[in-house]
Amino acid sequence: MSSALAIAAVTAVLRDLLNDGLIRANLSGVLGSAAAVSVLAPDRVVPGSASETSQLNLFLYSVTPNMGWRNEGLPSRDVSGKMRLSNAPLALDLHYLVSAYSGGDLHAEMLLGVAMQVLHETPVLTRERIRAALVPAGGGAATPALRALAASGLADQVELIKVVPEYLTGEDSSKLWSAIQSHFRPTAGYVASVVLIEANEPTRSPLPVLSRGTVDPVTGRDRGVVVEPTLAASVPMLTLAVPPLRQPVARIGDVVELQGQRLDGTARDVVLSHDRYQIDQVVMAMAAGAALADDRATRVRFELDAALADTLPVGMYRVRARITPAAPPTPPPPTPATEPRARSTNDVSLVLAPQITNLPLTVTRDAAGSASFDIDFVPALRAGQQAVLVLGSAQYLPRERSLPARTLSFVIPDAPIGNHLARLRIDGIDSPIVDLSADPPATPTFLDQRVEIT
Repeated sequence: MSSALAIAAVTAVLRDLLNDGLIRANLSGVLGSAAAVSVLAPDRVVPGSASETSQLNLFLYSVTPNMGWRNEGLPSRDVSGKMRLSNAPLALDLHYLVSAYSGGDLHAEMLLGVAMQVLHETPVLTRERIRAALVPAGGGAATPALRALAASGLADQVELIKVVPEYLTGEDSSKLWSAIQSHFRPTAGYVASVVLIEANEPTRSPLPVLSRGTVDPVTGRDRGVVVEPTLAASVPMLTLAVPPLRQPVARIGDVVELQGQRLDGTARDVVLSHDRYQIDQVVMAMAAGAALADDRATRVRFELDAALADTLPVGMYRVRARITPAAPPTPPPPTPATEPRARSTNDVSLVLAPQITNLPLTVTRDAAGSASFDIDFVPALRAGQQAVLVLGSAQYLPRERSLPARTLSFVIPDAPIGNHLARLRIDGIDSPIVDLSADPPATPTFLDQRVEIT
């Protein structure tokens, strides 16, 4: 694959190709001088006070993704965005304008005809052609820019560069030259496809598969692929994380239920992962009581006890369960090679919200009409998190203090007298203020999360 300099390398190769074509055409006797090939923006080709000389100009006016290669190597990152799975190529098509400039009659048309014939006769930029254009003949000295382009890897990319004409309508040409703010010249459009730009970074390479399942010690053959004629999941799978009391978020002290299939096993635990703070907290699953024994295969319950308040910040978590299946009851007895191993389920999302612990609260205004009070909450506010207090519909920022902190101080100027519902919002996640536990058609009510200002 090529480096990021491949775009400039393609332009340099095309310029060299056109320049060689003009030399072979030997138009200097007709034009009165040798014609050159430039790679400037059209408005810079002819200086305002200078006379127009005979030349071709190659201008890259657009870069678009290549439809055939754009999804190659995806996904390039794991779900956390940290581990690089592959160096997915950036596949690009390069759109060029080839314009002819000359002050003589018919000279521009001659130049454009030669350029179009050269590109027609060279529909593919071979590896030899690319190396010849970027490396000076005879080992001569090259400019620093040309040396950098020669090291771009363009000649070694997996797919060759194809050059094909691109028809430009009168409207397309008018829009382009109007945007360029230059006088219209005889022009032809071309597309160079495809440039594959790829990073050279280490990736995670999985080990090869040696066996599919356990290996029979007698025959030496693996178990093979297990196929079950059912729509049910063949491995432990989660479908939903359900906080208690129909709340959309969980709080410290809640018992959360994970729902899924094939969740029964001899050992079960839950892993809560937070990508921002690089947390992978293991929580043991609660033992199923007699009344819940029948639900063991479809539910896993765990508690966010108070000890986790210092470990788990407010935020979005990825939750998965680890299940160790029971050994089969039939002989032979399990060996270390056939002993059941823990299996991880897929991830489901769970939002951990702040919980205010000192409400309801009564606050008296001072002589200036301001109200000052503290809000206690769990889990603690960490560095990098943003917190605001919402009283009714008004938001108030806390006073500055050292972090992590479980208490924030607020000063409300011209505090409105009354009983206000209070929500602590951390990184956009609000502490719950609505009681959703009632069965429909009962109307939800507000929790007693209030600050009374007198």
